[in-house]
Amino acid sequence: MAKDMKLTRNIGISAHIDSGKTTLTERILFYTGRIHAIHEVRGKDDVGATMDSMEIEKERGITIQSAATYTQWAGHQINIIDTPGHVDFTIEVERALRVLDGAVLVLCGVAGVQSQSMTVDRQMRRYSVPRIAFINKLDRTGANPVRVTQQLREKLSHNAVLMQLPIGLEDRLEGVVDLVTMQALYFEGENGSEVIAKPVPESLHAAAEAAREEMLDAVSMFSEELMEAILEERVTEPLVHEAVRLGVLSLDLTPVFLGSAYKNKGVQPLLDAVTRYLPSPLDITNTGVDLDAEEAEITIESDPDQPLVALAFKLDDGRYGQLTYIRVYRGTLSKGDTMINARTGKKVKVGRLVRMHSDKMEDIDTSSSGDIVALFGIDCASGDTFIAPGTNVAMSSMHVPRPVISLSVKPSDNKDADKLGKALQRFVREDPTFTAGVDPESGETVIAGMGELHLDVYIERMKREYGCAVETGAPRVAYRECISRRADFDYTHKKQTGGSGQYGRVAGYVEPVDGSDDFEFVSEIRGGSIPTEYIPACEKGFRASCEKGRLIGAPVLGLRVVINDGAAHAVDSSDMAFQAAARGAFREAYDRAKPVVLEPIMKLEVEGPAEFQGAYIKAIMQRRGMVAGSLDEDGFTRVEAHVPLGEMFGFATDLRSASQGKAEFTMEFARYQPVPSEVQTELLEKKREAERK
Repeated sequence: MAKDMKLTRNIGISAHIDSGKTTLTERILFYTGRIHAIHEVRGKDDVGATMDSMEIEKERGITIQSAATYTQWAGHQINIIDTPGHVDFTIEVERALRVLDGAVLVLCGVAGVQSQSMTVDRQMRRYSVPRIAFINKLDRTGANPVRVTQQLREKLSHNAVLMQLPIGLEDRLEGVVDLVTMQALYFEGENGSEVIAKPVPESLHAAAEAAREEMLDAVSMFSEELMEAILEERVTEPLVHEAVRLGVLSLDLTPVFLGSAYKNKGVQPLLDAVTRYLPSPLDITNTGVDLDAEEAEITIESDPDQPLVALAFKLDDGRYGQLTYIRVYRGTLSKGDTMINARTGKKVKVGRLVRMHSDKMEDIDTSSSGDIVALFGIDCASGDTFIAPGTNVAMSSMHVPRPVISLSVKPSDNKDADKLGKALQRFVREDPTFTAGVDPESGETVIAGMGELHLDVYIERMKREYGCAVETGAPRVAYRECISRRADFDYTHKKQTGGSGQYGRVAGYVEPVDGSDDFEFVSEIRGGSIPTEYIPACEKGFRASCEKGRLIGAPVLGLRVVINDGAAHAVDSSDMAFQAAARGAFREAYDRAKPVVLEPIMKLEVEGPAEFQGAYIKAIMQRRGMVAGSLDEDGFTRVEAHVPLGEMFGFATDLRSASQGKAEFTMEFARYQPVPSEVQTELLEKKREAERK
């Protein structure tokens, strides 16, 4: 069994939108014999790429949901997850990287390191995922792999090392030179299926020798044996491969491979690199927490003979019912087994176990550590851990970003209210970054997500999958509030009715917390002026008050409450009384603490032809944007800026008209910052108007 695990690879394919991830995955599946015909992302045959199984993905030509598949290459089993590139679907990348052992970072040979490349790289670092890089689209005009490798070093701080050189570029791309074997590789036959090795062309000999020397110099840092072999001029291929593998596993080396997935060049050597350099489940240290030992961190060994530990990382309520994607970290899972949900403590029986191939599946009887499989009919949430009875451990969950934009929705036909409820219930279970609820004031159903496209896709899915057309209200920005200075409070809540009354006094101060958005509660009560049993009630009262600030009713961020005095009554004090006292104290102090409204600031990146650069900058400045920098390369420009989300609605239309439809942009949440005073006045006026109505 251990031998098989050495031959298992769990990899993700991640990149900026439109870098060719799905096209690359399609070629991988074709060359490994998993599919027998190649379909393009925006194919003329209306089939669409294998990994884009949703109708909406095929129409828009983008990946929306991460899709899992498996294949075999050189005796290795490779489980692959193709992830979306658009920042609005970042949770799909987040959850894939949480369960994967290695990744292929795909970069466009023309555009290089783009904004989402940086986001994906940050996510890989968060989960310590070893990666190799693939510079794609070298058949495009302006492709320059040397420049892109340099950007990997400068922008992402990677120790990026070219393992290949291109033979020709743009429309003259013929193949690649392998710097380890010093052979020229050409991709011939139908769809580039035959890899032909030939001597390095004379014209590239000097460049290849220099590049090989540079590669060996960088790689030898990870192997003393290779360093000695270089000095003694007895370098062998296995020595180089082992050194590269050690560098990749240590996260200190990123080998760079080249090609064009669309033109069927360079994919097979990349597959060889996946099996040679990326880790097997045995190479990765997975950690969990021991729920019996105050959540002490423990190592989860990839041993199929130990008790089961598996993580549910994705839910998909599709045509077959609810599918739960799981990664088995330890132990063996078979059809008919009983396991425990560590979060709920409930027993779960495994009825059907399948291995996924995009939206198709294959029934299996058993799976063991290192496998990525799916279960049917399991009631759980994304991030739940499944364990064997008698075990009490849990895997750490994934990072979930907060939603930044919301819309009110209602069914166009009142008869569809049930359908809307079912759709929202499903989407909230599937996607932790999508939330839905009822606004207590307006009674409207409000959905929230990571961006306009994110919510657009869910509204479209409601219509297609549930037959529920909805009307949407104006987009609303997730404003927040904070205080800007310290303010003291000393508040007594006293209410006398027939019989026992209510009494509670709290005193202390509120202050802003630098560099944090969290609520902090500190009790400095000495001598029992407030009995210990009422302290949690005080915290509860203050915490509840922070859910709705007194300026525009937005949640309050970065607030510290310190209570240092108070009083209680032997008969009239109660939890309820101290909660009310805390709420009164909050009202008293908040208005004196100079509260301000905060707005979400987005990191914006606009890319397009350099001739329209002035128009991009003008469009950004008109939206209170701050340009952070711009980069011009070969008639192509990239403008980076920080812009308030509240000003960005309709930006896509304006940008298209300003650039003749040739520019595109990506946007992701950066931080909260105070709004200008005139915007705050406007927001306060809107709140007053809403209250008058």
